[in-house]
Amino acid sequence: MKKKIRAAALLGAVALVATGCSAGGGGGGGEASAGATGPIDIWLSNNEQEVAWGTAVVEAWNAEHPDEKVNAQEIPAGSSSEEAITAAITAGTAPCLVYNVAPAAVSGWVKQGGLVDLNTMEGGGDYISERGGDVESYATDGSFYQLPWKSNPVMVMYNKALFEAAGIDPEDPQMASYDDFLEGSRAIVDSGVQSAIWPAPTSEFYQPWFDFYPLYLAETDGEMLVEDGKSTFDSDAGSEVAEFWKTFYDDKLSPNEASTDDAMSAGTTAMQLAGPWAIPSYADTVDVGFMPVPTSDGRENPTTFADSKSVSMFTSCENQGTAWEFLKFSTSVESDGQLLEATGQMPMRTDLLGTYADYFDANPNYVAFAEQAEATADVPSIPNSVEAWQAFRDEYSAAVIFGKNSIDDFLKNAATKIDDLVAE
Repeated sequence: MKKKIRAAALLGAVALVATGCSAGGGGGGGEASAGATGPIDIWLSNNEQEVAWGTAVVEAWNAEHPDEKVNAQEIPAGSSSEEAITAAITAGTAPCLVYNVAPAAVSGWVKQGGLVDLNTMEGGGDYISERGGDVESYATDGSFYQLPWKSNPVMVMYNKALFEAAGIDPEDPQMASYDDFLEGSRAIVDSGVQSAIWPAPTSEFYQPWFDFYPLYLAETDGEMLVEDGKSTFDSDAGSEVAEFWKTFYDDKLSPNEASTDDAMSAGTTAMQLAGPWAIPSYADTVDVGFMPVPTSDGRENPTTFADSKSVSMFTSCENQGTAWEFLKFSTSVESDGQLLEATGQMPMRTDLLGTYADYFDANPNYVAFAEQAEATADVPSIPNSVEAWQAFRDEYSAAVIFGKNSIDDFLKNAATKIDDLVAE
């Protein structure tokens, strides 16, 4: 499987740790524990379906490994998973494994001394590459401190009934180009729907992942916001994407106020950008369809935002031998299939459609996401990631959503701020 992944919130919007952490912390670990076996602790996302999956996998392992029991709990409450993990690294109380790692946070935790280089595990690098295919972009300084685990490729989800009412074929919308997407959006609003598509207009740093960034990745065939220590988006492609979104706000096709309810369920918007995690939310309320994010030229198979999560091992882990064996057990073909069944999220492994053909035959709504998973990119792993994305969002909001500044000024100012932050 060829993946266009170059670098990644809890199921829609997570807060990332700033990746410019100072060194220190991390607790125990080291060579002495690399092959040690015995009980381990792991942390799971607080997503209900993932907790159920994790509980079942742990029970299966524990039944066969009475001397290497795994104890699972949800990530401690906090303003974000990443803040809880960072605090645990500092205190030396991190678990052996965490199953909800944002890839953009990894480089900071490596600097903090908190993560185990999985290449030092027996067969570590080979296992990660054989399972995931082209995942070298998830390496830090040439080593894997994370196992790319699952993704939620962002696509356009739409209400088929509202499309049909607007005169758009819900089975073949023909909205792949910017011009066609805008034409369809105007038809939707003219038919009486409040909004064609309703990205969150709020200021959180992660919001670009669900408006500007997927379209920017599509327009550039996977060029990340920052590459080789420099921002990339002060460009023709960045300008085209920004102007496209600005048209939605200027022409009242998207509100610049936040929705007070679930706009898709309420029928006040016909489209949203979402991953496969959103499908169960509308199973009983909306007949939904899916299409790739648009590009200026309507190209086929555009790249989009992966919204992926990884699994990392922490240096405070005393029994790293058991942790590694459990990590492989929990990311096997069987366990990944159980994850797919339980959550609808895409395991990051080769030949997804072929490996789980029965699942996709029974769940056709997920096929588009499995196909899209082969053309994804993530957020860059950079210093000061939160600050960088916040600087981008602030400039974008002022120019695109609220029309206070020009697109040229937005791109120039955001690039300058981000370049300075990445260079620190």
